[in-house]
Amino acid sequence: MTNAPTTERMRSRMKMAVERVLVSSGAATFARWRLNNGAFVVAYHNVIPDGAAAASDVSLHVTRARFAAQLDALMETHEIVRLDEVLRAPARQQLRRRPVAAITFDDAYRGALTVGMQEVRARRLEATTFVVPAFLGGGAFWWDEVDWPADSDEGDRFRARALDECGGWDVQVRSLAAKIGYGTIDVPSYARCITGPELREIAAEGSLSIGAHTWSHANLALLDDVTLASELTHPLEWLRGRFPGVQPWLAYPYGRWSPRVVAAAREAGYTLAVRVDGGWLRGRAHAVDPFTVPRYNVPAGLTPDGFLLRASGMFCQ
Repeated sequence: MTNAPTTERMRSRMKMAVERVLVSSGAATFARWRLNNGAFVVAYHNVIPDGAAAASDVSLHVTRARFAAQLDALMETHEIVRLDEVLRAPARQQLRRRPVAAITFDDAYRGALTVGMQEVRARRLEATTFVVPAFLGGGAFWWDEVDWPADSDEGDRFRARALDECGGWDVQVRSLAAKIGYGTIDVPSYARCITGPELREIAAEGSLSIGAHTWSHANLALLDDVTLASELTHPLEWLRGRFPGVQPWLAYPYGRWSPRVVAAAREAGYTLAVRVDGGWLRGRAHAVDPFTVPRYNVPAGLTPDGFLLRASGMFCQ
């Protein structure tokens, strides 16, 4: 009987073969041509040094070499712009001969804003990071420090409990993990949140816009009105008083949002908010609700062909 690892390897090889055929056949080029007046928003979490170990949720930590290759691939096919540019007027879109793309980083990981931003600046590009002030100063997120089986059915069940039962709150999730019997691991500095002085220095160099990822990275859809308002207003005010390049842009933690959350974000003074699903603003990008902008969350294991296909609009709605 075929064991699970062997079956998984076979599936992976078959998937890679299909991706190669689709790219070499021109299907990706045709798909991208059909979307030349659209926009592709890419979401990364962390970028780590080549050969470095990732934290518990390996999928969030892309290596430097792979990140650099993806930037180069994106530059070949898209015009890379600042995040708010994807929502510009239709006249701007009609003048473009290829789709636009925007690069974002969630959580303000030290690796993303040092290693990753070095690659961004080397190509004279721009990016946006969404900061969780409660973790600035080297804080580690529960999904990196808790030793949980992230890439498994058991891990999916734990994540569901973490977001719904614990509301995404870091302390509560860690408590649940301890009750289940999950230990913790040592999280290296590049997989922790950046420090305030480092962020200020990097932002001062240009090329980086700063948005808010709420104050504590809780599941906004479950918060009462008072807590929701605090989680939204506090970080924007706090960031504006300390860093250059802060914009009234929001990333919903865990990608969780609702019409009530959107209304609260508007009330808090944001002008744009992004999800962490989808990725393409199809057709007239300006017609998309600026408070539900889709993004494609790039997993660490994505192949080069897989990235090209998703950047073309295939398998990425």
